[in-house]
Amino acid sequence: MLRFAPMTPAGNWASNRLGIPEPRAGVRAQKSWRHLDLLIVPLVAFDGSGGRLGMGGGFYDRSLAARGHRRHWRKPRLVGVGHAFQELPGLPREAWDVALDAVCTEKGWRRWKL
Repeated sequence: MLRFAPMTPAGNWASNRLGIPEPRAGVRAQKSWRHLDLLIVPLVAFDGSGGRLGMGGGFYDRSLAARGHRRHWRKPRLVGVGHAFQELPGLPREAWDVALDAVCTEKGWRRWKL
C-alpha cells in the first residue's frame, strides 16, 4: 500500500527497500490519498481511454481501489506522465484497474475525465 507525505527539504529523504528516495515522515505527517488534489502516476504504457500499464506490482491499483468503485470521485485527479510513443491502441483491463484522468506527453495532453 502506498503512503503519502508532504515533500520536505532534500536532507529529509531516505531510500526504501527498492532504492527509491522517500520522504522521512512519521505516521502523523502521512496523508490519505483522499486529501490529495493531484497524483502523478508513472506508467509503462497507456491507451486512448485512460487505461494504464504499470510495472506489474499493483501498488497504485491497490492503494486507490476505493476510488475505482466511486462513480463520481473527484480527487485526486490521476495524471500519467510519459512519451507519446507509449500510447497503445488498447490495453486489457481487469476489474481492479484504476483508470487515469489524463496523460501528459511531449505532444500535449490526453484527457478523459478532467
